[in-house]
Amino acid sequence: MRLRLRRSMVRTVTLVTALALPLAFTVPASATTATTTSPGVTDVLANVFATQIKGKNIKKHLDKFQEIATANGGNRAAGTPGYDASLAYVQDKLRKAGYKTSTTDVEFPLGWEEASPSVLQQTAPEAKTYANPADFVTVVSSSGGDVTAQVQVVDAVIPPTPTPSSTAGCEASDFAGFVPGRIALIQRGTCPFIDKATNAKAAGAAGVIFFNEGQPGRTDPLLFDIIEWRFGFPIVMASTAVGLDLADSPNTTVRLKVDAETTVGRTKNLIADTRWGKSGEIVAVGAHLDGVPEGAGINDNASGSAAVLETALKLAHVPTKHKVRFAWWGAEELGLLGSDQYVAGLSQAEKDKIRLYLNFDMIASPNDGTFLYDGDDSDAEGAPAGPAGSPEIEKRLEAFYAKRSLPFEGTDFTGRSDYGAFIANGIPAGGIFTGAEGIKTPEQAAKFGGTAGVAYDPCYHAACDGIDNINAAALERNSKAVGYATAFFAYDLTGIPDRNAVTARSAARTAAAHEGAAR
Repeated sequence: MRLRLRRSMVRTVTLVTALALPLAFTVPASATTATTTSPGVTDVLANVFATQIKGKNIKKHLDKFQEIATANGGNRAAGTPGYDASLAYVQDKLRKAGYKTSTTDVEFPLGWEEASPSVLQQTAPEAKTYANPADFVTVVSSSGGDVTAQVQVVDAVIPPTPTPSSTAGCEASDFAGFVPGRIALIQRGTCPFIDKATNAKAAGAAGVIFFNEGQPGRTDPLLFDIIEWRFGFPIVMASTAVGLDLADSPNTTVRLKVDAETTVGRTKNLIADTRWGKSGEIVAVGAHLDGVPEGAGINDNASGSAAVLETALKLAHVPTKHKVRFAWWGAEELGLLGSDQYVAGLSQAEKDKIRLYLNFDMIASPNDGTFLYDGDDSDAEGAPAGPAGSPEIEKRLEAFYAKRSLPFEGTDFTGRSDYGAFIANGIPAGGIFTGAEGIKTPEQAAKFGGTAGVAYDPCYHAACDGIDNINAAALERNSKAVGYATAFFAYDLTGIPDRNAVTARSAARTAAAHEGAAR
């Protein structure tokens, strides 16, 4: 009798919750304000929704991802049957829940090979051939090409010894005055090489020569993999001495030749939008679905993928004010390629519709800490604050943990996960991270528990990142936080800039100005 009564009570509570959420969040036809519920009310209801996200259900998804990896060579890496089966599993779950899903193509380099050694020659003001590899090396994944053009130094007055930690080429504005068709000469520095090369391409460069910065131990050519092979021009890395030599004259002309070919592989991103919500106001929620070839990738990042999946399944039949776009990214482990290519493929109007992006990458590390992306740069260290709206995301997640008396810390936007492309396009971002190869400090062990002096995830990018490489308590509480944040922003975007409206107002002002000029 008691058991039956309890089951009845459970069914009743579940039914009431299922009915209360859509009724509470339904937007009246007459609504004209930014939100129809106060943030306080939305917070209460989002917390109710979070209770529907159960760790045991997340674990079932993780078991399936492990099963998939085991049946497919032990991994779920992009471009492998294990990844394809993982995508099919998530897609099947979504379709059964009523979602219409879509995929977008992702390209990645399978292999890269030089047919012959690259050439770097100065043709003016004097003839000089630089030695390969003593003076320069080819950047791995560089496109092929044979270019003779004038060199232009980017954003630097080159001193006798290059400036350490140069920011040259890190911003599009660094290329102001760059003459299209020239070869960009860019000093090594603080931002990723790929950012510098991307900005060079946008400025119309015909090739790129990076050079080392002259610090002790950093003067020789540096062999590295820039990942992005689709620039369409040759890229090499020169020594400090060669860089200074090429920068010595304003009229230096060089021949830059790379004879190389990249073998391209293909995989997919998976996208699913909620049926309800304004299509012009999108809350994007994502996690990368692929792992590394070394293992099953259960913490990194089946954990985030499973939490996003379970959130999507529970939200499937709840009317939302704003459209929620769930995304499972491919080829993240190969250089954030899935999210980068997805965002790059959107028109500016489509980018402006995305009000914010929530990223969940590694949310159940065995020796975990609870790290929230530092949207406001409150620690004043490392990476700067995220785009406007990012502090509001951080504060919302902080509220979730604070309500439960759970500790948390900020963590920088280091560019190591899929929020990168969104931030680069001015879209506010935030999310949760429980640590990778970093070492837990004694202070963090006192705060979060676990073991000081040990990595947050000792199996990071290793074969042992399997089903046993999960902190169940972290998985439970952080998955609920995923559900909470998603539900909250699905109904309340207070404090999140409406870039679509700003663009529309700017266009209207421009049109009005043109009309006035025509008169």
